[in-house]
Amino acid sequence: MPMTGSRDPEAIFLEQLGQRVRTMRALRGMSRKVLAKVSGLSERYIAQLESGKGNVSIVLLRRVSNAVAAHLEDLIPSTEPASDWAVLRDLLRKATPQQIAQVKDVLAGGSTSAHRQMSFAGIALIGLRGAGKSTLGKILAKKIGWSFVELNKEIEQQNGLSVAEIIALYGQEGFRRMEQAALGHLLARKELMVLATGGDIVSEPLTFDLILSSFYTIWLKAKPEEHMARVRRQGDLRPMADDRSAMAELRNILASREPLYARASAMVDTAGLTVDAGAARLIDAVAPVLHNEQRR
Repeated sequence: MPMTGSRDPEAIFLEQLGQRVRTMRALRGMSRKVLAKVSGLSERYIAQLESGKGNVSIVLLRRVSNAVAAHLEDLIPSTEPASDWAVLRDLLRKATPQQIAQVKDVLAGGSTSAHRQMSFAGIALIGLRGAGKSTLGKILAKKIGWSFVELNKEIEQQNGLSVAEIIALYGQEGFRRMEQAALGHLLARKELMVLATGGDIVSEPLTFDLILSSFYTIWLKAKPEEHMARVRRQGDLRPMADDRSAMAELRNILASREPLYARASAMVDTAGLTVDAGAARLIDAVAPVLHNEQRR
């Protein structure tokens, strides 16, 4: 007789697959409704998939991965690789044959050129929409005399299109390419700045790794209710418009991104603070960085 506590390995696999799809969707800040529209699948089907009840075909799973601008293999349950694997994988995909040969030489224990040192570009603010990145970032930049840059506005300026238009025309993957290119242009300026990033920049490993290695990164954190209220006051309900489960979606997004936001150099909690109090706390958080920069 079979053990009563045993579980079907296939059922476990489907549950894990559903969790990965749900997490990837949350990292992108997409509701089920948006994912259904972009992928061409029904919202009911996606709900079944995420709950582990949908035995999805590889063709349909590919549509889901394309919709969230993820690699198909990232949705397949497996033993978790090293935390930097996604970054290394994307670097290898973009590497020239000569660069790949150098990597092989290093891994084999051979000689290598000196490690590339990233120049310090300033302070980057990360966090969910409504955390205060733009408001507090402007105050901080004015206080310390650095330029203030919003990455999304830089993307719009460089491409002559709004973020919404870019995503509509080129999809999430196209937007990510433009985001990475815009960040590269900013770093090429070689000037200190306070950078406010998009809330889901953490979902693109290579771009986020570049942020972490080039800036002193601060996670601005608030309660989900505060994020929601601030975004609504701004008149921007994306991706929460007409969604009865908006708060549940927001909590899911925040929970999925928190481990990535936590990779920041520091965290500033703005929950319950006025703008002035939040700015003062942020200024205190960057004081050691400014002190070290002045000593150079």
